[in-house]
Amino acid sequence: MDRVSMCNRIGNEYKTSNIEGGEYSYVQAAGSKEKLIQAIGYEPEHFKLDIRFEHNGVVVLVETKQSFTDADEKQLHEYLFEERMLHYAKKIICILANTNNDKIKVWKSEMDDDHLLKDETVLDTMEHYVSLFEVNRQNNREAVLKNTYALNETLHRKDIDETLRSQFVGTTLLYLRDVLKKQGITMITPETRQKLKDYWGGLSANLIRSSIGETLSNLLDGSDNKTLKIELLQRNVINNQKVKKLALKDWIEVLDEIVNNIYRYINEDSSEGQDILNLFFIAFNKYTGKADKNQAFTPDHITNFMCRATGVNRTKRVFDGTCGSGSFIVQAMVLELIDCNRQRATEAEKQVMREKVAKEHIYGIEIEEKAFGLSTTNMLIHGDGNSNIKHASLFDSEQFFRQADPDIVLMNPPYNAKPITIPAAYKAGWKSDAKEDPTKGMVFLKYISDVVVKMNKERLDADKPKKEVNVAILLPVATAIGNSNFISDMKTALLEENTLNAVFTLPPEVFYPGSSTNACCMMFTLGRPHRMADGTIPKTFFGYYKDDGHKKKKNLGRIEQFDKDNKSIWKQIEEEWLDLYRNKTVKDGMSAMQAVTGDDEWLCEAYMKTDYSKLTETDFQQTLNNYLAYLMKEGRIYEA
Repeated sequence: MDRVSMCNRIGNEYKTSNIEGGEYSYVQAAGSKEKLIQAIGYEPEHFKLDIRFEHNGVVVLVETKQSFTDADEKQLHEYLFEERMLHYAKKIICILANTNNDKIKVWKSEMDDDHLLKDETVLDTMEHYVSLFEVNRQNNREAVLKNTYALNETLHRKDIDETLRSQFVGTTLLYLRDVLKKQGITMITPETRQKLKDYWGGLSANLIRSSIGETLSNLLDGSDNKTLKIELLQRNVINNQKVKKLALKDWIEVLDEIVNNIYRYINEDSSEGQDILNLFFIAFNKYTGKADKNQAFTPDHITNFMCRATGVNRTKRVFDGTCGSGSFIVQAMVLELIDCNRQRATEAEKQVMREKVAKEHIYGIEIEEKAFGLSTTNMLIHGDGNSNIKHASLFDSEQFFRQADPDIVLMNPPYNAKPITIPAAYKAGWKSDAKEDPTKGMVFLKYISDVVVKMNKERLDADKPKKEVNVAILLPVATAIGNSNFISDMKTALLEENTLNAVFTLPPEVFYPGSSTNACCMMFTLGRPHRMADGTIPKTFFGYYKDDGHKKKKNLGRIEQFDKDNKSIWKQIEEEWLDLYRNKTVKDGMSAMQAVTGDDEWLCEAYMKTDYSKLTETDFQQTLNNYLAYLMKEGRIYEA
C-alpha cells in the first residue's frame, strides 16, 4: 500500500504537520536539533518519521519500507523514544508498513513481543487505534475463579438457591453492564465504585429487580421468541420468592462484589476475556450439580477441545440439539469470533463477519425450562440477544435442524432420558416399564442421523452432492463397550450411514461435582457410510485421553493445574491430544488405530499397547490390590 492510500485509510484529517522533506520531523517538534538532543539525552541517528497521526491523545507512528525486516524495528523504536520524550502524555501506536504489499506490524505503547498486536494485520482507521486504549479492564483468570467461589458463598448467605445462582449472576451481570454504560464508567476505581453504591443507594430493591427485567427485554429485542424468554426469566429469576426477599443492602452488596471482584478482571473485548466470561458463568453450574447428580454440564476445557477437534471456525454452522446451559454453542461462537479477529480485514469488515456468526452460525435446542433460560442468558452475556435457541424437544425439531443446516454438531445428550420424551419409532423392543433410555443417549444421535439421511435423499434426487456433518458427542463409556443389545444394535445402525472417525476415553469424573458418569467423546461424519464402496472399513482413531492436567478440589470441581513456569498443563496436553488425532499417530499408552464394527468395543483400552516405560512399583501394587479385591468379591478367598 502506498503512502497516499495509508493516509486515506487512517485519516488525512489526523495527519500531523511539522513536515520536513515530506516527513514528520522531531527536530522541528523539539524546536531545534540541540533541543531534541537535550530532550532525549543523545544525538539521534533517525529523527524523520514517514507519517504521524494524532487524535484524542493517541498518536500513530507509521514508518514505511518497501519490504521491512526485523532490523527496521530499531529505527521505529527510536522514533517511539523521541515521541515519548517530547510528548510524554500521549498514548502511542507504532506501525511498520510495506509499500509493495499490505503487510504491517503493530505495537501498542512499547515495542517488544509482549506489546505486539498479533491480530492487527490490516491497516485500519484512526478511530480504531484510539479504541485500542479504551479498554480499562485487564483479564485475570485466577482472580475470577477465586472470587467466583467467594461470590457463591455470598449468595449462599443470602439464601439464593444453588439451582438459581448461575442464571441469577448472569442476569445481574447484564444489568450491571447496562448501568456502567449509562453512568459512563469505563474503569473500576474506588471513586467509580462509590459512585455506583451511591446510585444504587438511591433506588429500592423492587426498582433494581424491575430494571433487570427492563434490561433483559431491551437486549432481547428482535429475538423470534422474545416473549417466551422474558416470561421464563421473569418467572425463574426476577420473580423468584427468594430473590424478591433480597433487601436493598443485599442488592448493593452483591452488585458491588460482582463489579469489584469479577467484572474488573474481565476485558470482554478480547478473546481471552470472552473465555473468562464463559468460565465465570458456567462455574455456577458446578454448584447446581450438588443438587442433581444426574446433571452433566460439560467443562469448558472439554467443550473447547471438541470444538477444535471438529474444526470450528468462522465459516461453520454449529448445532447442539440438547444445549443445556449453552456451553457448546457459546464456546463455538467464541472460537468463531476469534477466527474473525484473525482475518486480514479492517475492524469494520471484521464486525460484518462477527454479525454473520451471531445471526447465522449458532443453533441450539433445549427442552428443560431452566436450562433453556441458562442458555439464553449465556448467549446474552456474550453479546447475542437474537440467538437461534429453541425451547423444544430435539425429536420435534426436524425443520429447525434443516433451517440450521449445520456443518458441525456438538452434543452432550441426557444419558437417562425418560422414554415418554422419545418417539415410538425409536423405542422398538424397549420394555414397556423402562424408566430411562437404554441406549444411554445414542438415540439422540440416531435421530439426527436419520434427518441427515432424509436430507441427503432429497439432495441426490435434486442432483446435488450429499451433505456431510462432523459430530462430536459425549456419551457414557458403557455405550462404547456396547454390552447390551440396544447399544450394539444402535452402534451397528449408526455405522450404516455414518463413519466413526474417533473415540476419546475422557478423564474419570470429568463432570465432577455433578454427574459421576465416566464419559467418552465419539466423533462421526454423518452422511458418509462407515463401510466404503469397495467393502473395506477405514481404521478409527482411539485416544486414551484420561489425564487432562486437572485436579479435584473441594467446592471448586476439577481445577486446571500449572507447571513450575506457571504455564497451563492442560494447554500442553490439549495440543498433544489434537496433534495425535489430526495426524492419526499411534503412541503407546495413548492412542491406537483399529478398524471396528458395531459389535466391537469402541475404546482405546482394547487396542493400544502399554507404555511400559511409565509403569512404576505403585502401578504394580495397585494391580495386585485390585485383583485381590476382585477375588474377595467373587468369594474365592476370604480376609483372614
